[in-house]
Amino acid sequence: MYDYLVVGAGLFGSVFSHEAVRSGKKVLIIDKREHIGGNCYTETRDGIDVHKYGPHIFHTSDERIWKFMCQFTEFNGFRLSPKVKSRGKIYSFPINLMTLHQVWGVTSPEEAIKKLEEVRIPCCNPDNLEDWILSQVGREIYEIFIKGYTSKQWMRDPKKLPASIIKRIPIRLTFDDGYFDDTYQGIPRDGYTKIFENMTQGCDLALGEDYFANRERWNSMAKHVVYTGKIDEFFNYKMGELEYRSLRFEEFKQPGDFQGNAVINYPDSDVTYTRITEHKHFTPERLSKLNDTIYMKEYPIPWNRDETPYYPIGDEKNTKTYKGYRELAEKETNVIFGGRLAEYKYYDMHQIVGSALQKSKKIL
Repeated sequence: MYDYLVVGAGLFGSVFSHEAVRSGKKVLIIDKREHIGGNCYTETRDGIDVHKYGPHIFHTSDERIWKFMCQFTEFNGFRLSPKVKSRGKIYSFPINLMTLHQVWGVTSPEEAIKKLEEVRIPCCNPDNLEDWILSQVGREIYEIFIKGYTSKQWMRDPKKLPASIIKRIPIRLTFDDGYFDDTYQGIPRDGYTKIFENMTQGCDLALGEDYFANRERWNSMAKHVVYTGKIDEFFNYKMGELEYRSLRFEEFKQPGDFQGNAVINYPDSDVTYTRITEHKHFTPERLSKLNDTIYMKEYPIPWNRDETPYYPIGDEKNTKTYKGYRELAEKETNVIFGGRLAEYKYYDMHQIVGSALQKSKKIL
């Protein structure tokens, strides 16, 4: 008999499992996929760590979380500075002084502030994505960088998305083009999968196993369940189906270098993909040794329950539905719900680690 059955070998499940084993508990982790690591999973091919489910950059300003993760890997200090290709031009991104220079020709923070004051579209209560970004940078910047990308990525009118989505992206009046402001940032030198291998030592693993195909049997094997999958599926969709953003990846390999940067966004509406990720640029310390490159185009696809869920769509309708599921979850005395899907929350990796550490400390 196990102390914990952990459903899902992603970040929340693996962190919780590590802490449980460290506390002397017996843990079984099951996952429908044939590998550990969830969407953070990487495959090493031709010396390149390929992020199979899209790019992941670990970043945090919480020293406790950083030290916890550094037990399992060495990070290389990589800092994400994506570019944007729109209307045939390459722009610096996220929006910074170089971006504003490229669009308007401004050359100083003072000029940038003056120009932004001219173009902003004031809004008393900018509670949706479009109104908020228009109130910050005006229509031209919105049209070039935000509108098309957001519409493709979320398959929603930006007016129907919460402002919180765009507030995550910094707007700077300096030439700093780093995507994240956090103190600690990097990519694991040996790939993300190695982290999960180290983190789950001492656990039993059952991969390629669908929890819902034999739920009663799995539940009977442990005293408690830690569930990290879709919360609506756990309750058999009784409150209605939650929506997620899903993706399709198209992979290419060629000699040399393809785009000269890890990530380039494509916001133009006539381009069907949202971004291209070139994996070898995540580990610049290896670049001189690599003759080939592997890159992926990322396409949003319509959601249905058979697709892989990546991001919760936190609009009004889905948020209301989730509240019903959360009330059901609170009545479950023997199940711990955690992670992006079980909590229907747009977590970054460090936030998932923090949540798992907090819950495991409280429970264990």
